[in-house]
Amino acid sequence: MTEVVPQLADAEAEVQGLVEMHMETLLGVRFLASEYGTGPVHGGRIDSLGLDENGSPVIIEYKRGIDAGVINQGLFYLSWLMDHRVEFEHLVRDRLGVTAASQVLWSGPRLICIAGDFTRYDLHAVREHRRWIDLVRYRLFGSDLLSLETVASVSAGMQVGRRPRRQTAVRAATDGESAPMRELVSAVDETLLGLGNGVNRVERKTYWAYQRLRNFACLCPPQRRNLLVYLKVDPTEVDLVPGFTRDVSGLGHHGTGDLEVRLRTPKDIERAQDLFRASYGAA
Repeated sequence: MTEVVPQLADAEAEVQGLVEMHMETLLGVRFLASEYGTGPVHGGRIDSLGLDENGSPVIIEYKRGIDAGVINQGLFYLSWLMDHRVEFEHLVRDRLGVTAASQVLWSGPRLICIAGDFTRYDLHAVREHRRWIDLVRYRLFGSDLLSLETVASVSAGMQVGRRPRRQTAVRAATDGESAPMRELVSAVDETLLGLGNGVNRVERKTYWAYQRLRNFACLCPPQRRNLLVYLKVDPTEVDLVPGFTRDVSGLGHHGTGDLEVRLRTPKDIERAQDLFRASYGAA
């Protein structure tokens, strides 16, 4: 038995290259551009630009080791991005198509900082900013393994106990529903948010997404006294139960995930707990 010692990359570009090559697998983000120039006035270059599963614009900044300036640098670019929305949407249209460009979610732009490590001052700083920031620690193990660990994840306006700034389809659809259905939606929401630290809820028009770095669950509006949750669980590895779980890979639906879970009562939430945890663990 030989211990595989964790190590840092020889250069920042090595980490950037690995992430950009496998960005969707690692982060749930579709790659748009590398070293994107912000023009002569702003005078900067964004390490990576992307679009996440829910349509949120994503800026990714990398540092080989510990760098106190990575968060401020990322926030500087995030401000530029919010002032150049049309330019970003044109980039999305050119790379991903018209549909993706029309669905960009400007209420939740993200900054992901990937570095060898972070200080306690970094952790405090992200909680003081009213921005969605993920701090991710990387390590290389030998020549074959890369680990990514979320050190902190803070999102403005999407945490437990905060009122949403606008009414989404899930909340609107429950307005005319019975009290039990409203309570069921609330219980599912509380369960998914409570699975672990760093869970964020992203409210889109047609679903609520629950994510760590990537989506692990999507909650859709009630339909005929049913509540549908889509999970990132491989349906072929689950004993499907008619009327409760269904394989929807290849079928169109709101949100992300190939396993559909149909909830009708609080007991169904208990039945789905293991599936919720499995999907959370995979994210």
